[in-house]
Amino acid sequence: MKDSIHSITKVILIILLALSVISGAAYYALFEFDRTVAEMMDDLNNPYLNEFFYWSAILLGIIVLITIISPIYNFIINPQNIGVVIASVVAFAAVILVGYLLAGNEFSAYELEKLKTTAQVSKLVGMGIYSTYIAFGLTILAIIYSSIVKLFK
Repeated sequence: MKDSIHSITKVILIILLALSVISGAAYYALFEFDRTVAEMMDDLNNPYLNEFFYWSAILLGIIVLITIISPIYNFIINPQNIGVVIASVVAFAAVILVGYLLAGNEFSAYELEKLKTTAQVSKLVGMGIYSTYIAFGLTILAIIYSSIVKLFK
């Protein structure tokens, strides 16, 4: 049972990765890099660019679901590993909390009105960006750590 779920999950994630690579390649192939900021802001009304935003939102939702469901599933399969599950949830919450504490609103009231957003939304976007940076940094550190440990074994 465990191997079949692992295999199905692996295939689904590989398909999502392939779709994301194709989508990203198409975006950068069609992107014009010599445009002004005002021209780029007009892209927010572009229906083709909105497809990339929707795809990003779908992927984010899938990642959040996997992040929440995976520890629960592991706990059901291996109830003796509750410490690892709790540590994972605490680490995830800590990364989000640090991202939130680091985030701020860098826009003036005029800029927020022009962008049709609020200071809280700006802070939440900053939280997402900082959380991504932190998670990426921790991932790189984990890769380096495991490589060094592997060298000495």
